[in-house]
Amino acid sequence: MTLTPAIIDHHPLPLRDRAVLITGGAQGIGRGIAQAVLGAGGSVMIGDLDVEAGRACLDEWKVGSRAGFSRLDVAKENSVQRWIASAHKRFGHIDGLVNNAGIADPHRGKLAELTLASWNRYIATNLTGAFLCSKHALPALADAHGAIVNIASTRALQSEPDTEAYAATKGGLLALTHAMAISAGPDVRVNAILPGWIATDAWRKPAARRAPKLSRQDHAQHPAGRVGTPEDIGGLAVYLLSAQASFITGQHFTVDGGMTVKMQYA
Repeated sequence: MTLTPAIIDHHPLPLRDRAVLITGGAQGIGRGIAQAVLGAGGSVMIGDLDVEAGRACLDEWKVGSRAGFSRLDVAKENSVQRWIASAHKRFGHIDGLVNNAGIADPHRGKLAELTLASWNRYIATNLTGAFLCSKHALPALADAHGAIVNIASTRALQSEPDTEAYAATKGGLLALTHAMAISAGPDVRVNAILPGWIATDAWRKPAARRAPKLSRQDHAQHPAGRVGTPEDIGGLAVYLLSAQASFITGQHFTVDGGMTVKMQYA
């Protein structure tokens, strides 16, 4: 008996009929991921502290019931529970979760001067938030055989001075990713994306939106020839959320235009 591998047709809309929750989804990378999910045929529930930005997304997308927004503070468990319950009520199922919300500024000054309050704020938002959202979405995700994507950073692997709190949270997300992949499998897959330099200026709410100020040198230092955009992260997120990635879990994927493999000399 001869077994001949079949040619598999890849669905042009890999997330059709799937509902994906995205934290910090109203601006920046989160918005890029949300738009990529919508473009792949999915529905999205975005959560964000910025109500103005969230409402602007719905106004600009004009996709009707396929998109929803609720104010979300990922560091507060009751806020997370309300957000996930509202998403489940809206769509009837939850097929994906993207833990994207986080404090974007990595620089907090000298370690000797870093306050405990500032440290705890980073931990609560960037790391505990991902734990809380995953914890409360997991039962619905398991029912749907869904997937989680954690948005970490290349700063989980390399650092500049005075970024300890930020780097610690992003490194923690990598460990959380492989731990959850083992605990939640085989019902739920869990992976992480590590963005490098992603220009998000044009992906803010309308009142703050502007063209990015990037020099030729900014682009040229990347082996890929340019600074990244939210679409670069969105495309990979769609793949990891889809059935096409059904054999991928516990992994992290660097999206940085090649910067982390480029040798640097002073």
